[in-house]
Amino acid sequence: MSSSNSADRVRRPLIGVTGRRSSAGRQDVEPRYRHLEFDMHYSDFPARLSMEGALVVQIPYEAGGIELLGQLDGIVISGGQDVHPETLGIDAVPTDPDSDPRRDAYEIELISGAIDLNIPLLGVCRGMQMLNVALGGTLVPDLPTTDIDHRSSGHGIADETHRVRLVTGSTLFEIYGAHIEVNSLHHQAVDRLGPGLAATGWAPDGVVEAVEMSERPVVGVQWHPEWRRKDPVFAWLVQAALARKETFDGAA
Repeated sequence: MSSSNSADRVRRPLIGVTGRRSSAGRQDVEPRYRHLEFDMHYSDFPARLSMEGALVVQIPYEAGGIELLGQLDGIVISGGQDVHPETLGIDAVPTDPDSDPRRDAYEIELISGAIDLNIPLLGVCRGMQMLNVALGGTLVPDLPTTDIDHRSSGHGIADETHRVRLVTGSTLFEIYGAHIEVNSLHHQAVDRLGPGLAATGWAPDGVVEAVEMSERPVVGVQWHPEWRRKDPVFAWLVQAALARKETFDGAA
């Protein structure tokens, strides 16, 4: 292997992606394994990030914490099930049977640590909501279906069902421009923003669709960029992670 190829491989930023833990009993597996659990990560995230030049690792619940974050150059808080009512401080039975307070806790720990260490972070759908919750914000537990059905019932996961308006001068404006047509697969949404977080994108009905932190490489999007044809937010995350990596490597 040439030295130039070795150097290219060393420079690739390491990005972690969160996922969910599910019961094998709900899957088509051999009966003797159905009492076990497995970790699930959609392969679209590592595929998209790898195309942009990143090395990708998938993070189990047990790997949360500062020890792991110290090895990462970037992180994706992925989408998935509802945030559990317990996490939101609501005394209610979860409407989503897949809600998991264990996942909520591990993602809050990762988000808080990433912000403390100034690690570039992308929150996707539920991940954007968890970013807000980790910073002390609140959620709308169940959006009413009015002008927009944010669940996009009857549509495919990549179908673009409404427009998002983005704030001029924001990081997301620099990534996308003034508007973006998005897919929409959620029924919970950001309500009161957590301290330090700003809304920078809205659906036509006023639902918050994008958030970010001032002077930090932290953004959240309510849509699913991993299922759009080619979403530039992955290039942004990889470049931000690479810049952080090069800064730390240069200081070493």
